[in-house]
Amino acid sequence: NHRHLSNPHHPSVNFLFAWRYFRSKKSTNAINVIAWISVTAITVGCAALIIILSVFNGFEELVKGLYTDFYTDIRIAPAKGKIITLNTQQQQQIKSTPGVAVFSLVAEEKALLVNGPYQSIVLVKGVDEQYVATNKISTHIKRGKFALGTLETPSIVLGYGIENAIGADVERGIYPLTLYTPNRKASFSSMDGLSVNNITASGTFQVQQEFDNKYAFTNLAFFRYMLHMEADEYSAAEIKVTGDADKIKEQLQTVLGKQYLVQTRYEQNRSLYAVMQLEKWVIYAILSLILVVAAFNMIGALTMLVLEKQKDIAVLQAMGASQKRIQAIFLSEGLLLAGFGAALGMLLATLICWIQIKFEPIQLAGDTFIVKAYPVKMIPTDYLLVLATVTAIGFLAAWIPSRKASRQELALK
Repeated sequence: NHRHLSNPHHPSVNFLFAWRYFRSKKSTNAINVIAWISVTAITVGCAALIIILSVFNGFEELVKGLYTDFYTDIRIAPAKGKIITLNTQQQQQIKSTPGVAVFSLVAEEKALLVNGPYQSIVLVKGVDEQYVATNKISTHIKRGKFALGTLETPSIVLGYGIENAIGADVERGIYPLTLYTPNRKASFSSMDGLSVNNITASGTFQVQQEFDNKYAFTNLAFFRYMLHMEADEYSAAEIKVTGDADKIKEQLQTVLGKQYLVQTRYEQNRSLYAVMQLEKWVIYAILSLILVVAAFNMIGALTMLVLEKQKDIAVLQAMGASQKRIQAIFLSEGLLLAGFGAALGMLLATLICWIQIKFEPIQLAGDTFIVKAYPVKMIPTDYLLVLATVTAIGFLAAWIPSRKASRQELALK
């Protein structure tokens, strides 16, 4: 039909020609071989991209989950220094702010924890009774229990790495540990620069290595006494919210003023989230190179197809096909190859990811990880991203041969 051939905006006709060229037997078998190699390369590239991105999503969700279990929704800290003052009125204002579900006060400072010949620098958090309701730290107890004691008989819950470093006897608690904290009230020249007290280890938590090697928990009254804090003096307030944390944060910032630093969980770990996003894009860029290599195979296959179909091109030109129509046909051939490879790759990746989620055949080496198998999470946007990448690469790869085909001046003999 001359009307359809001269109009380059009929994609169905373009793909009809492309599909016939794709299925037709070529005079040179190498054309078929190269075409299928390019399809295979795209299939492998697509599958690898989706699988790696899905595994990365799994690890990202795992890490964010662990940070969610440890960090609270909102933290109020001093804008400068280490101490904030929150009087009864301010505490009541915070508690009455819409969306604030749990409000907890914290005293936090580095301390030296000693057990006989062993010692370790730890970051001790003195917390009140409400603290366990602000996060899920109490669900990560590996040994003993999350018991913090009282002002007179304090107990300490240690990170798993700290317990190993000092050889603490958590479950029996026969031998008390010695806790040294800086004395803020001592003068610079005084020998009384440290506060010392005995404390019993009551439990061990295990979240992840960063926290396990760094943190220990005790009760707020005891630790404020150790740090010689005045009335209404704390290191921070930690809050669990219901609703939009960003909006509640803005309300709290308005109530408290600029001398207080109010941060959401994301802002407390901004660098972590930024690095994780950067890592994902770097992985995507590196694995996209596989698709670029596949594109070179596609250029070769389409170039040879153009040479193979010179008589067909001449017939189409004689029937009134424009240069744009010829170019569109071979562009469609390239997109067909890319689309076929992408579809196969996505199906293969989905099957492999489903098997890993369901049966966990690929395990993590060692027994120190929180999960035994590689975590996997498939996200639709990853599929769309990979499809868009393949389409763009397929279009660019097909552009050169299709343009060459459209510019050929051929005559029927």
